[in-house]
Amino acid sequence: MSDCCSELEKALTSSNGPKRKVLWIILILNLIMFFVEGIAGWFAQSNSLMADSLDMLGDAAIYAFSLFVIQLDPIWRTRCGILKASIMSLFATGILGATIYRVSHQVIPVASAMGVIGSLALLINLFCAYLLLRFKDDDVNMRSAWLCSRNDVLANIGVILAAGGVVWTGSHWPDLVVGVIISGLILQSSLSIFKDAQLELKNNQTPL
Repeated sequence: MSDCCSELEKALTSSNGPKRKVLWIILILNLIMFFVEGIAGWFAQSNSLMADSLDMLGDAAIYAFSLFVIQLDPIWRTRCGILKASIMSLFATGILGATIYRVSHQVIPVASAMGVIGSLALLINLFCAYLLLRFKDDDVNMRSAWLCSRNDVLANIGVILAAGGVVWTGSHWPDLVVGVIISGLILQSSLSIFKDAQLELKNNQTPL
């Protein structure tokens, strides 16, 4: 037990220690909010909440990968960036598929649940984005983590706006539109990470 604690202490006090602490905190918060938003989105029949929940799950995987490679050679952090971008693209495609399904199954979501859960998620993700802000320019590994957190903040704002749109119009369309916008935002970020990773690989002259 003492050896295990010693190794953990060394990891946290190393040069990457602050990054590790931040990534662990954000990983745990994202997993919690994935379940909260997923369950709420299912019962509220909200496409935007479900989209944001899937985004949280994808981000949790990205933060886990970031933790795994943080002590490895920079080339592995770059390759991990490409993997994380692929995960983001996959989730964006899944959200679009869910939106198409809900277009053919018109159900008006519960706006009050969208507003409450969206506001809670916004507060948590603002905190996460703040924690990651000082590391966003360190490397592609931390930049991808920060982009995910930034996307979460924008997605949460979208969920809150969608809730207001549902109340105002009495229609499910604001919810569906926000779901599509969230997927587009995730896809745009994944392309940005792809470009950054490819540039780093080219600069290092190391084949993928």
